[in-house]
This record gives sequence, structure tokens and C-alpha cells, in this order.
Amino acid sequence: MPQLAQRVGRAKPSAIMVVAEKAKQLKAEGRDIISFSIGVPNFLPGPHVYEAVRQALDHDSGQYGSNRGDPAVLDAFLKHMLPLGLDGYTRENVVVTVGAKHALYNLAEALLDEGDEIVFPTPYWTSYLDIAEIVGAKVTALPCPPEQDYKLTPAQLDAALQSKPRLFLFNNPSNPTGMVYTRAEIEALADVLAKHPDTWVVTDDIYNRMVFDGIGYHNFVHARPELRDRVIFADSLSKTYGMPGWRVGFLAGPVDAIRAVVTLNSNAITNVPEIVNAAAVAALTGPQDVPDAKCREFQAKRDQVMAVMESIPGLVCPRPQGAFYVFPDVSFAFGKSHHGRRIENDVDLCDALLDAKGVACVPGSAFGEPRALRISYTCPTPQLAPGLERFREFFAELA
Repeated sequence: MPQLAQRVGRAKPSAIMVVAEKAKQLKAEGRDIISFSIGVPNFLPGPHVYEAVRQALDHDSGQYGSNRGDPAVLDAFLKHMLPLGLDGYTRENVVVTVGAKHALYNLAEALLDEGDEIVFPTPYWTSYLDIAEIVGAKVTALPCPPEQDYKLTPAQLDAALQSKPRLFLFNNPSNPTGMVYTRAEIEALADVLAKHPDTWVVTDDIYNRMVFDGIGYHNFVHARPELRDRVIFADSLSKTYGMPGWRVGFLAGPVDAIRAVVTLNSNAITNVPEIVNAAAVAALTGPQDVPDAKCREFQAKRDQVMAVMESIPGLVCPRPQGAFYVFPDVSFAFGKSHHGRRIENDVDLCDALLDAKGVACVPGSAFGEPRALRISYTCPTPQLAPGLERFREFFAELA
């Protein structure tokens, strides 16, 4: 029998989807399940997006589109970047992809040869490791424990860049921790990056509109404009506009890097569909009341979740200031039992929590931090308080 490619053996199923599928199965069996597992925003875009789609359907050309992206979408994204302080880009600096995950995968293919080194902080979004392994890159994951608020320090970054890695991948606000880097923290990291000109910098900033407490969004090019020649900015409609299933992502960066992604698009997806383009333009250029309201809602939910986290003795949880996640260190529970069920690690804990209380969370080991678990608090508001109370009860019942 013919063999599969070796790279397929390096790919692993998403640990997040494993939890989600188990929760779905239990719900189908009649269990009362509250899911804190999937990182989806759980809201729909405004009505203007659907109206734009209806009009596009009436005028659908049925033709192939641009490998780079429809000009109207490119222009809409360029305009979208301006309030983020990312100006001076043109259509040649931008490409549209099938979601941000596709954008990051294409960048890995475009920037990393077999054996090249990629550096990123831990905890990390689970697909970072999988993508790097599929393309055969050498991964250097920099541990950022709760003791340093899950944030990378300039000293860690400087030490990691001494080996001249090909790519530094940075996520701000963070999935899974929800942490956001302050302006001063970004400036300090940018100063380090400026000393190491041989490394590409990719900023996965898809949660840039979900920042709380007035902390603001900051990018390395704000602090060090000379980094623009090697910083690539990734964004998406998925989180900001409640459109994860529409699969629209963007990259903005140096012309050569973006052109390489356009070439990969031409050999893989050809183009984002015409109807999806219409939805993207409407979301980016239309009323922003839905994403603005959801940011306020998520900040309030963050406060609700943190009140429970802070009430559980032994649990440590740095306070997130963005996205829609909290990432508590639950290692104090390891070695304890819940109604006779022994808990040795994060996977045991999440399994026991789901079986006993019907609450689904993702083990932290999926994100490179096995002492923790991830809570995504985008569930319907009426489910949040009951889910949190079950969570609190579970830890109170440990012995």
C-alpha cells in the first residue's frame, strides 16, 4: 500500500476539538452541558452584512477572483488598519486568506525552510506548534509562566534571538491567556527586535479590537518604525465581527513576503469567494456598533469570571485585559480527588469537570502550559453564572 507523506504524521488533531466533540456527544445524550471550550465569539454580524450578501448574490459573476484579494476588500482592510495606527500600506502590502489560520500556514510555507527555527512564547495558540511541525521547522517555545503574567520579557526574547531564528511569532492580545501587552512592554520588546535584523516578525493580532480597561492596542511598528520592513501583521474577521465561519483573514507586511503568500494562494485557494468578499467589505466599512458593544460585554464577562477565579483558594489567575479567555493555573488541584476520582494533571481535571459538572474547558497542555486550563467565556450570558458556579463547586469538593 502506498505511504502517506511524513509531514502528515507530524500533524495532530486539535485538542480543543477533542473537548468540543466530547461535550457535544454528552449533550446529544441528554446531559446539561455548559461549554467554556471553543474560542468562538458566539454573536452574529450586523444586518448590513447580510444585506450586502443578498445584493452580491443578485449580481454574482460566477468568475474567478484575484489571488491577492478583491480590490474593494483590500481597500476596506487598509482603511480598517488606520485606527490601529498602521498606515502607509498599499494594496501591494496586503493579501486576503481563508481565515487567519490559513494566513499563518501560508506564512510558514513562505518563510520557513525545513529545519529553520521559529520562536514564540508559551502559552501559545495550539495551531502554532502544529503548523511549525508540519512544515518541519525547529520550535523554540519560550516559557512565560503565571508568575510573570504569561508575558514574554525582553531578556527572554534577546536570549532567544541570539541564534538568529528565521521567525518570531507573537500573539497580542493572547489566546489562550487573554493577556495584553502595554505600550511600554511593546516598546521594550521592539527595542530588542531592532537589534536582531535577521528575524522575520509575525504579529498575530486578531483580537486587536477586544482590548479592555483602556490599555489600548500597540504594535512593534508603532514603537520602532524601522521594523516595518520585516513585521507582518495578521488579522481576521472571525473574532471582531462574529464571522468565524466566513473564513476571511488578512496579512499586511513587506511586499516580498506578501507576494509569496499571493503565489501560494494562486496554487491553493485561487481566491476568496465573491459573496464572502461582499460580506467582508460590509463588515469592515459598515457600522461598528456590534463589535464595539461586544467588546464592552466581554469586559463585563471577564469581570464576572475573575470574581469566581479569585474566590477559589489555591487557584492563580493573572487578570486578562483582552480577547475572551481566562487561563487559571489549577495545579494546586493535582494529586487531589473529586468524589474518589484521582486528578493527576490538567487532562484528568478537565475530564472530571466535564463528567461531574457538565462544564467543558480545554486542558492547558494543549497550549504548552500543563498547569492550567482555558476558559472561553463567550457562552450565552444566561449560561455563564451557572457554569461558573459549577466550576467553583467542583474545586470546593476536592479532597
